[in-house]
Amino acid sequence: MTRPQLNLRARRATTALGAFCVVATSIAVPLASAQSGAHVASAADIAPGHSRLDVLSGRRATVTGHVSPAVPGRHVLLQRRSAKRWSTIDHATTTARGAFAFRFRPREPGSAKLRVVADAARRELGRLNVYRRAAVSWYGPGLYGTKLSCGGTLTPGTLGVANKTLPCGSHVTLRRGHRTLRVRVVDRGPYVGGREFDLTAATRQKLHFRGVGSVLVAD
Repeated sequence: MTRPQLNLRARRATTALGAFCVVATSIAVPLASAQSGAHVASAADIAPGHSRLDVLSGRRATVTGHVSPAVPGRHVLLQRRSAKRWSTIDHATTTARGAFAFRFRPREPGSAKLRVVADAARRELGRLNVYRRAAVSWYGPGLYGTKLSCGGTLTPGTLGVANKTLPCGSHVTLRRGHRTLRVRVVDRGPYVGGREFDLTAATRQKLHFRGVGSVLVAD
């Protein structure tokens, strides 16, 4: 009569031992992972180097940098943000020291964010500005207090440009010499032949633009 009781005790002991092994294993796995020092990819893995991101249409732009850990042959992507999505515009592979380089000639004028992708690591680099030349003038004095076509009132501190076709609120990047300014379309105009943009007085001052002439535009 004692044998069934012994068997029952043995089964209980075996079940308890199995449960202990499961718990011990579940604890040991994360501890082993933590102790292994497995690398977690992040933006800090990509170190930007020298980049040339402000160029005239058709001129060469460059992006360089390093990826860590430094492993030769790693696949690196250069991506541009457009229409609320990222698209790949160039490919590169790393050297033995983890260095990469992109050299390309963008043809279409415009301004867009860039990023580098290496495996699961992603890092934004800033904006690629591809410029064209545009004839511009400026306006302001004598018109302060008047309504802007895109909403609001023109003041001496209003930053923006007037244009006849670009949607109100759209961004335009302007460059003159070493000065770069990104502003919105706030008004309609100019209404003088041969001119594409009218700069507000505050925009003109920040670009050190004197009067009628040309500036570089990425729109």
